[in-house]
Amino acid sequence: MNFVKTTDYDAMSRKAAHIIASQVILKPDCVLGLATGSTPIGAYAELTRMYEAGDLDFSRVHTANLDEYVGLSHDHDQSYHYFMNLHLFSKVGLTADQVNLPDGTAKDAKAECIRYDQTIRALGGVDLQLLGLGHNGHIGFNEPADDFPAGTHLVDLTESTIQANSRLFEKKEDVPRQALTMGIQTIMSAKKILVVVSGADKAPIVKEAFFGPITPRVPASILQLHPDVTIVGDAAAFSQTDL
Repeated sequence: MNFVKTTDYDAMSRKAAHIIASQVILKPDCVLGLATGSTPIGAYAELTRMYEAGDLDFSRVHTANLDEYVGLSHDHDQSYHYFMNLHLFSKVGLTADQVNLPDGTAKDAKAECIRYDQTIRALGGVDLQLLGLGHNGHIGFNEPADDFPAGTHLVDLTESTIQANSRLFEKKEDVPRQALTMGIQTIMSAKKILVVVSGADKAPIVKEAFFGPITPRVPASILQLHPDVTIVGDAAAFSQTDL
């Protein structure tokens, strides 16, 4: 694992964006695995800045997002379709036929999960997968469990994840209780993985996930087995390590 320690959130965002930009420049038709949540927003803003400056071309890029809530329409302001369009897709010229997300409105969740994994395989797999890190160690919506789930699947969100996401909704009761998410095997199949972490509140799970035992009770710990993982974090996120 390659650890990159930065001074603060803005520096972390710039570094992460430059890693993603390098992937696009080296392979213009690459497949980017993308994540939502507050942590990647700064990186998306920096990618937008590079695009607007004429330094980055997304015209041949395809994307595959990690996850989506079940039951939210694509235009719901808390759906991940909406989030990605707001923070990246519409800013860098990515069109509907270039982007891929699980469909949380699908009537048959199992069939949708199969379709999504087939879509990723048809794209040739993910070249660079961007991940955030949940306080309980979840990546995507792969929550602590007794084993590592393989492919894209339907998941019941834990109370801690629902609580963490409730800040984005008017009421906690409005937070969806289920999501569709890439599985651990799908994530681990990416050629490269980039994890972004920020803030002292993430310091305990950074230490547990990346310096502790590998266990499905801490899903992100499986990343220790991937051959090409870069973790970019600010000083606060790494404050409980020796980095």
